[in-house]
Amino acid sequence: MRIIRGKYKTRYYKVPKSFPSRPTTDFAKEGLFNILEHQYLDDEMDILDLCAGTGNISIEFLSRECNSVVAVDNNYNCIRYIKSMAAKFGCEDKLHAIKSDVLKFLDKSDKQFDLIFADPPYAYERHSEIAEMVFAKNKLKKDGLLIIEHGRDTSLENITHFQFMRIYGNVHFSFFEIEES
Repeated sequence: MRIIRGKYKTRYYKVPKSFPSRPTTDFAKEGLFNILEHQYLDDEMDILDLCAGTGNISIEFLSRECNSVVAVDNNYNCIRYIKSMAAKFGCEDKLHAIKSDVLKFLDKSDKQFDLIFADPPYAYERHSEIAEMVFAKNKLKKDGLLIIEHGRDTSLENITHFQFMRIYGNVHFSFFEIEES
């Protein structure tokens, strides 16, 4: 895996073969961050990375000088790996890894974020609950953005605040925003 842009650009890292999660492909990351860099990102943003896995999306945000990232995953090995990556890249002060179920985290946390990225396993049956809880619990700041990565068998287009979807190979990104009234 590699960091595709920003201050950590061209740096590589290896994910152990027995790792319990599937990292977002470089092709899909490039497409996603092209959209984000042209329309959404700035260096004052606080990011929430749900089902963070390897932390590769968290590091991509920090490579682009985002203010902070909270990475949440329910697997201890993922959290340990994310913390080791933060140390490797020297961003421990900006990347906070938390072991928790994502729905429990959303229910209990009182923090708001500028952007929330969720990448649950494609077979996860609660993608829509993530979106619903983000909005029900008011987790986005004004003009905030929610992105959920999913496979082709998941449809999120009928969920409130859905805006659009982008597809990169087998990777689907659904974008949600609160529309101005």
